[in-house]
Amino acid sequence: MGAAFLIAGDFGRHRTGMGFVLFSIVSLLWIAAGFIQSNMALAFQNGIMLAINLYGVWRYLISPKEKRVIDRMNEAAEEAESEVERELAEEKAGMSGR
Repeated sequence: MGAAFLIAGDFGRHRTGMGFVLFSIVSLLWIAAGFIQSNMALAFQNGIMLAINLYGVWRYLISPKEKRVIDRMNEAAEEAESEVERELAEEKAGMSGR
């Protein structure tokens, strides 16, 4: 649940990447459990999940290009959020003055 919270919470690139690290660790544990119990379907399913999670680790923590793109998107998002808050405050002030 912690990994899902880190990813869904959108707390920034680093925390999202750490969520994928946690998911990767859990996938490895499920793969081991699948092999120990001779449950190849479980091991295979989590092998695919591990690949997806490692892509998330690459994208959010390792790839220099993706890091820059995500950092710039976050900057643009913060600027847009400030603009929206300012617009809403102006609209509210305009309505209360009527």
